[in-house]
Amino acid sequence: MSVSELAVVSKKAKIGAGVEIAPFAIIEDGVELGANVKIGAHAHVLTGTTIGEGTCVHMGAVIGNTPQDLAFENKPTFVKIGKRNVIREYVTIHRGTKEGTTTVIGDDCYLMAMSHVGHNCEIGNRVIVANGALLAGYVLVGDMAFISGNVVIHQFCRIGKLSMVGGFTGINKDVPPFMLVRGPSVVRSLNLVGLRRAKIARETMRDLKEAFRLIYVSDLNTASALDQIKKLPHSPEIDHLVDFIESSKRGICKAKDTDEEFFG
Repeated sequence: MSVSELAVVSKKAKIGAGVEIAPFAIIEDGVELGANVKIGAHAHVLTGTTIGEGTCVHMGAVIGNTPQDLAFENKPTFVKIGKRNVIREYVTIHRGTKEGTTTVIGDDCYLMAMSHVGHNCEIGNRVIVANGALLAGYVLVGDMAFISGNVVIHQFCRIGKLSMVGGFTGINKDVPPFMLVRGPSVVRSLNLVGLRRAKIARETMRDLKEAFRLIYVSDLNTASALDQIKKLPHSPEIDHLVDFIESSKRGICKAKDTDEEFFG
């Protein structure tokens, strides 16, 4: 363990083996740092935060601060961060807002500089959030999603597994799994690059292309498109796509611009 004499580390924090804490970092009461966690200079980790093994927090990041929510009543809430994450400069991650709730980040994620994860977000594994992206409260992000720079995501939206959101995009609907979105909640295509990198089977890729055609190119409404998709060969990916769309409360991103106000 290597802790700078210039760092402020509470005696009530739990510090694992091999942890490194740089000068002027602050670790508050009750924080738990797993083995081999690295905390950069001037980073601030607040009460209620748990950070898993091998995660690297760069300079100036603030993790576990109070949520930006007027309904917050200053009750105990939490942030839980998994293993082997990279949290770059000046990232902000806020804890839950309702008593006992938690903001969750999985394993092997990469949060680039200046990005923000709001209260009660749940981020899966191997997610990339690029510079300046802003996730409002209660956003859910599926495994291996890629959120590009300066994206803004409305509260309660879901970003599906293996989807990609292009830069400068505003999201106010659910992004279905495996899709590429660019513009104001507009689906452009399948995320073919992401699917190939994930080594999705060729047969499944073919079926996902057909599912995309049914939802976004045909004249079918969403319910009718789903009926047709259910007739395709079953696979975990097709079943997941159907379940995601059927469980959507905000509705899914469309294939063309609408006249709806973005924050409607």
